[in-house]
Amino acid sequence: MDESLAPDELAPRLMEVFAQVGVLYRRVYRRLEQDALPPGMSVGVRAVCDLLTAHEPMTVPQMGRALATSRQFIQRMVNDALTHEFVETLDNPRHQRSPLIGLTEKGRAAMASTLDREHAVLEGVGGNLTDTDIDTCLRVLRHLGEPFVDVDLDGRSG
Repeated sequence: MDESLAPDELAPRLMEVFAQVGVLYRRVYRRLEQDALPPGMSVGVRAVCDLLTAHEPMTVPQMGRALATSRQFIQRMVNDALTHEFVETLDNPRHQRSPLIGLTEKGRAAMASTLDREHAVLEGVGGNLTDTDIDTCLRVLRHLGEPFVDVDLDGRSG
């Protein structure tokens, strides 16, 4: 078994991972926008609809926290999704000024077809990867995020 890296050796190696993740993220989502998303569904709208697929209904602030992005960005994506009828607003019995957002049948169908197309694209990944390889990758990515959990996503000071 390999020894843990010293902090001064670990930091540059982790920056290699960040650099690779950034490039991969941009390429994958550009490809998804080109090939897998239905008309009117940007990557941001897709992220909101994907979250709602697993956890609907939610408020905009809840989605912002879950996706680690600003409420303003989420509100823009929700507004876009509303325009394309992927989502709908629902009464929130807990807070009148913060409606719940839920998927419409059109949104559910769009997400189902999107996931099918995405899975078809990802089936082309080679490398003879194992479940252990994926677990290791996820473990590293989770550790990479630990120092950044308190980042203020809305730009407000503390």
